Amino acid sequence: MPTSPPDFPPVVLCFAAGDATGGGGLQSDILTLGSMGCHPLGVMTAVSVRDTRAIEELVALDADAFMLQARVVLEDIPVQAFKLGMCGSVENVAAVAEILSDYPDVPLVLEPALAGGPVDEGEAEDMVAALVELVLPQVKLLVASGDELLRLAAGDWDDGDDPGGDDAEFPLSAQEAASRLLALGTEYVLITGAGQPGPQVVNQLLGSAGVVRTDAWERLPGPFLGAGATLSAAAAAALAHGMSVPEAVREAQEFTWQALAAAFRPGMGPAVPDRFFWARAQDDDAH
Repeated sequence: MPTSPPDFPPVVLCFAAGDATGGGGLQSDILTLGSMGCHPLGVMTAVSVRDTRAIEELVALDADAFMLQARVVLEDIPVQAFKLGMCGSVENVAAVAEILSDYPDVPLVLEPALAGGPVDEGEAEDMVAALVELVLPQVKLLVASGDELLRLAAGDWDDGDDPGGDDAEFPLSAQEAASRLLALGTEYVLITGAGQPGPQVVNQLLGSAGVVRTDAWERLPGPFLGAGATLSAAAAAALAHGMSVPEAVREAQEFTWQALAAAFRPGMGPAVPDRFFWARAQDDDAH
């Protein structure tokens, strides 16, 4: 992996909801970025009231407050990448989009986190529409499941041409949805295949010219809390280190697979990725 001078690690700013379990959200981003040799800047957009089993409530923070925090830190510290997760409200999506528009040369990784909490159905639809209209044109890399891609692309489909119909099958429908989103301005889409059956998890990276790379990974016994957050934050870290998108995607998948292989179950819900798997392995070797 290309590296920055040891006294100045690359900096990544994350917008995400707080998750006290450390499984997903902002805490997951911070752990992943730190493990991959980056300095994380964390701006909280919402608070997830949750345990490892489920989210009980999602409380969006005031847009003006977190915009002020983001503006202040960005005026002080240059960043090499952005990572965006759950925003919590339409107003927060618009606020983040406004901030990001001032940094068009800094790569943005988007984890849409559409299943990120109990949000009113109408509000959820408005948030998806805001992401599509305001954020997707600024995205360097979108990391999403087939279902998430279909939801994001739904508003761009003609009447009667439903991307999520009963006959939709992965990866064809997901690829078509990804193509629609690429046409809106997103530069690359990584389709994650963890939700699809089979002995392997198959992920595909698409760009404007079609499939860029396909990677197959041994399926690990899940479920896991925060796998998508780990993958997208790892991709942001690799981009911040200067990797190309195809290289960053490969590096992020390798990191995530290792973190999931070393996952542990601290509560009564799914296992949590061990983002510092390498440190635990070194400790075991020392003994």
